[in-house]
Parts: sequence; C-alpha cells; structure tokens
Amino acid sequence: MRDSLEEKTISRDVIYKGRIIELSVHEVVLPDGKESKREIINHPGAVAVLAVNEDGKLILVKQYRKALEKSIAEIPAGKLEQGEDPAVCAKRELEEETGYRAGSLEKVMSFYTSPGFADEIVHLYEAKDLAEGSAETDEDEFVELLEVSFDEAVQLIRDETIHDAKTICAIQHYLLTAGR
Repeated sequence: MRDSLEEKTISRDVIYKGRIIELSVHEVVLPDGKESKREIINHPGAVAVLAVNEDGKLILVKQYRKALEKSIAEIPAGKLEQGEDPAVCAKRELEEETGYRAGSLEKVMSFYTSPGFADEIVHLYEAKDLAEGSAETDEDEFVELLEVSFDEAVQLIRDETIHDAKTICAIQHYLLTAGR
C-alpha cells in the first residue's frame, strides 16, 4: 500500500562522503505534486549499551564532544561497521570503552536519532552479568569511566552533564522497568 505522504526522489546529489557520514541533497516531488529539496545525512547506524554493575551503578563514559564544545556523560556507544550484527558491536563497544564484558545482552529497542534530516538508527541493548576487564579505546578516543547511582544520573540530566537522547532514553527505560 502506498504512503499518501511519501516524497518521491527524482534526483540525489552526494555533497560530502566522510568516514562516518554522507551528506546528500535530494530533489523530491511532494504529495501535492510540487518539488522541493531535502538535505539528508546518511549514517551506518550505531549501538548503545545500558550497563548496570552489581552495585546497581550505571556505567557511563564522559568524553568531549566537539559538535557541542563540551564534555558530556553517556552510556557506552559506537558506530556499526558495514554488515555488522548490532549485538556483536554492542559487546565490543562496552568492553572497549569501559572494560566491562557482558555475559549476555538483551535488545531494548531501536530508534532514529533525528529523522527530519538523518537516517541514523541506534540499537539500544541492556548488558547483563557484567564482568570487569580493561578498556581499550580507539587511538583518537579519550574517555573517563563513571559509575553513578540512578539518583545521581537524574541529577546529571538536570545539570546537562548527561545531555544526549540515547542516554536519557536508556535511563528512562531502566527507571520505568526496574520493578519488572
């Protein structure tokens, strides 16, 4: 069945292709027959990991985000490689960024980060049965490990130390389902 709101692409011009994103401009025909342009960022997708240690502390990494010009605290996350299984990526990113290894992972949800202009999808997992190990971040990645209570996490949201959607979404999920 055809979507009555669909915009049909009549041309696509790639403006920039980097190692993480691609920017393209699409000429589209709108549902009313008029033409318009859409600027689209293509992203390979990412994973994010909600990890809580045996003391009930949320595992976060604090890192500088150039786009924001500040450091923020986030749940461990990373970009999917071409064709990579999101669960495999989630295990790898958790261990690389925090040193923690997950005995198992449970898929929580997937969501689009900014559907108005980007196709990035984030797959959120909850790590279970954590074991401590050693972190091995990428050579251009500098992170500080944080372990905080959920009361502290809520305060970090209020003071904008936690300031990204994936982390706020994960914390809300945990708080809503903690009494499972």
